[in-house]
Amino acid sequence: MSAKHSDLEVIHTAVEWLKSDHSVHLVTVVQTWGSSPRPVGSMAAVRDDGVLIGSVSGGCVEKQLSEQFLQQEPKAIKERVISHHIDDEQARRFGLSCGGKLELVFELMDSSNDLEPLLENLQKRQRVTRSVDLSTGHALIHNSAPLDKFKFDGQQLIKVFGPDWRLLIIGAGQLSRFTAEFALALDYEVIVCDPRPGFREAWSVDGTTLLDLSPDDAVLQYAIDQRSAVLALTHDPNVDDMALMEALPGRAFYVGALGSKTNYEKRKHRLSAIGLEPHEIERLHGPVGLDIGSRTSAEIAVSIVADLIRQRSIMTADADATANAGPAG
Repeated sequence: MSAKHSDLEVIHTAVEWLKSDHSVHLVTVVQTWGSSPRPVGSMAAVRDDGVLIGSVSGGCVEKQLSEQFLQQEPKAIKERVISHHIDDEQARRFGLSCGGKLELVFELMDSSNDLEPLLENLQKRQRVTRSVDLSTGHALIHNSAPLDKFKFDGQQLIKVFGPDWRLLIIGAGQLSRFTAEFALALDYEVIVCDPRPGFREAWSVDGTTLLDLSPDDAVLQYAIDQRSAVLALTHDPNVDDMALMEALPGRAFYVGALGSKTNYEKRKHRLSAIGLEPHEIERLHGPVGLDIGSRTSAEIAVSIVADLIRQRSIMTADADATANAGPAG
């Protein structure tokens, strides 16, 4: 089974439960205070017998949710959408870390019809927005605009589903396979480019797009903004450097290349020789990934994806700080 990101797993499971004549509550984190372990937009689904999929608290609240559902009949609840604020006393009882608090929205689902269009889009790895009116429980699904993001104002819940980030991998070898599977689980749109027919023919990771393009053309077409990352993983300079020469002057938030420290220095000289500026070359993460003593392909893939998480978090935090700073007084 190919890797599923969390939203797809939750929605897919909820649809299966609903088709089996269960009722289901979708639970979404809409606000957090303090050290809440899960960010806004995190989701879970709770079946009418207390079985749960997904996470809204990293394990703290889910057990309580299941126990509550075992003590009541969800279909008897009149409100289709309700908001529940976990206060200080409940936070301590539920075991939320460091006094963190949550506000959760519960949506009662009794038919799969409302979720099947969303599931179809997620399975196609298409990016869509779902808007829920808390007063009526009515939900709409539409294609996402580039700047759409999670929003909750007490009346309307807006959540973006589907890939929000894109990863272009150069090379279709074993390391790329592990990296692609981990990235899919993190909700990246994963595109793999390899001009070598033998490697393309062996590629078998569901949910990815496989390209027969020159690496430089792939970068110019698919790594076009700050929500893109490029990994050159063939270990063949004739292939990897073609991607790097276009990616490093571009807008991708992360550009990495496989190779030793010695090879990294040689690559820097080659890239300088073909005209890249020093500040562009310094953007290169090489050797790619965090230094965690990785040896196997799977371990190296873990280190690469961990570094992607770190860099993405830094970029997102910087963007939020800039947005919140406002104009200078």
